[in-house]
Amino acid sequence: MVSIPPSVTKPEGQGGARAVNLVVAASLAVITALAWGYLGYQSWAMEHMDLVDMAMPGAQQWGLWDLLLVFTMWAVMMIGMMTPSASPVVLLFTRIQNGRHAQGLPVVASGLFLLGYLGAWTGFSLAVTLIQWGMHAAMLISPAMVGTSPLLGGAVLVAAGIYQWTPAKHACLTRCRSPMGFLLSEWRDGARGALVMGLRHGLYCTGCCWLLMFVLFVVGVMNLLWIALLATLVLLEKTLQQGPWVSRVAGIVLIVWGGWIARGVLA
Repeated sequence: MVSIPPSVTKPEGQGGARAVNLVVAASLAVITALAWGYLGYQSWAMEHMDLVDMAMPGAQQWGLWDLLLVFTMWAVMMIGMMTPSASPVVLLFTRIQNGRHAQGLPVVASGLFLLGYLGAWTGFSLAVTLIQWGMHAAMLISPAMVGTSPLLGGAVLVAAGIYQWTPAKHACLTRCRSPMGFLLSEWRDGARGALVMGLRHGLYCTGCCWLLMFVLFVVGVMNLLWIALLATLVLLEKTLQQGPWVSRVAGIVLIVWGGWIARGVLA
């Protein structure tokens, strides 16, 4: 690791730096838009299967193709949900790269950083795909990808709510809320360094938000409204000054909601 120099951009390279920043920002916007476009189409197609021939996992025992479909769905979903909240650290990384390597390829380095970040969420997507496979085999999730067990759903909500108050959540959220602090402490030079930094930041983000994603098993994996609500919650947690309290309040809501569902089953 090396320290980051105080200057972010050189005066004579400010025009080029602005162009690089614009390219990176536009790329982040396009990636997010494409992911949400895919999710929007998938959600619409699930509700209009009489009009379109949609590739969906089978209702019977899953094969390799079914697993690939579900994995792709989760991976694209994570890209759409998490890229906006990763944008501040990616753009800050780009500015620093502009200052350190005026003649280099900061766009490539930023792309590698984002690739590492999304790589962490792709690993999460693989894990949650296997979990959904197990739920499918145990008939705990419907063909429409909604949980069928209210008791399990209530337990998931309560667990997600409790996690919002844990030291692990707080530690990961703190790292995610301080892009400059993360880059100062984790800086690595070179292409491999950019990839590793992105991966490490993605792992912190995954540690911060992983249980929130399990809420989708309760409300519907392809419920576009809830996907948007969770993405917004993650963004507010990371960017608002009151982000930690947003996290805790959301935790209380999840605990109460989960308890209400479980109480209805056990009563």
